[in-house]
Amino acid sequence: MPFREVTFWRDFLEGSGPWERVQVSEVSKAKTKNPRSLEGEKYAIHAHKLRKEFEDLIAVDDLDLKIGHGLLYGMIGPNGSGKTTTIKMLVGLLRATSGKAYVLGEEVPIHHNIARIGYMPQEMAIYTDLTIHENLELFSELYSMDSHAFERREKELLTVIDLLDRRDSLVSQLSGGMRHRVSLACALVHDPEVVFLDEPTVGVDPELRVGFWNYFHDLKAKGKTVILTTHYMDEAIKCDVVGMMRLGRLIGEGAPRELMAATSTSDLESAFMTMARKVES
Repeated sequence: MPFREVTFWRDFLEGSGPWERVQVSEVSKAKTKNPRSLEGEKYAIHAHKLRKEFEDLIAVDDLDLKIGHGLLYGMIGPNGSGKTTTIKMLVGLLRATSGKAYVLGEEVPIHHNIARIGYMPQEMAIYTDLTIHENLELFSELYSMDSHAFERREKELLTVIDLLDRRDSLVSQLSGGMRHRVSLACALVHDPEVVFLDEPTVGVDPELRVGFWNYFHDLKAKGKTVILTTHYMDEAIKCDVVGMMRLGRLIGEGAPRELMAATSTSDLESAFMTMARKVES
């Protein structure tokens, strides 16, 4: 697939400013000096008073967030708490109603640093009429990856998601869980520095979930920053920092054991419920 000019994952771009089409040469310049960086790269993610309203609904309510480099950060909370909306604002899919956010020092919606981030949405974001290999190749070419580097990366990721033997299968022939795994591989194929993963282990069997988390920790060991959402408390406890969200607000944040100690509880679920009651009282 010889892409010289690409429609760059259309929803990813249409939500992030006036640049609907991106030349591959522009993406290749992603590590050049960023003219909109106001504070360098002290934090991988920095949000201040970030707010999103949908008509009468406040989905995210003046969120302040600082995530350091090389951390595994987990967002937990019930459906409707604002986790996915926050992620979508940080990657530029949704415009904030007010407030500011920075990713790798660049104000959102980012442009210069787009090749340095990866994003896996909850909904399927791969092409069912292509094979697994063709999907990965498409995403690699969007980021102008060298063909040899792509071959190595493809084998590594297909091994992680346990689909190496299905490399040439059409995505339409895969189960929902398998498609979800392919979406994860596509988000990681270009070896991004910051990765946003929205419910990455939904539909994944317990044994493979363990493998995923081992890989997430490998990414962290390489200095990558991983921001993910999860409903599984046994997963959240493996994060360096957990952000507890409820009704669009960050009601608690810290290392899992610190949150449990602060609430005199023995598990994260109880810690969350304690924090929620305290905020609502």
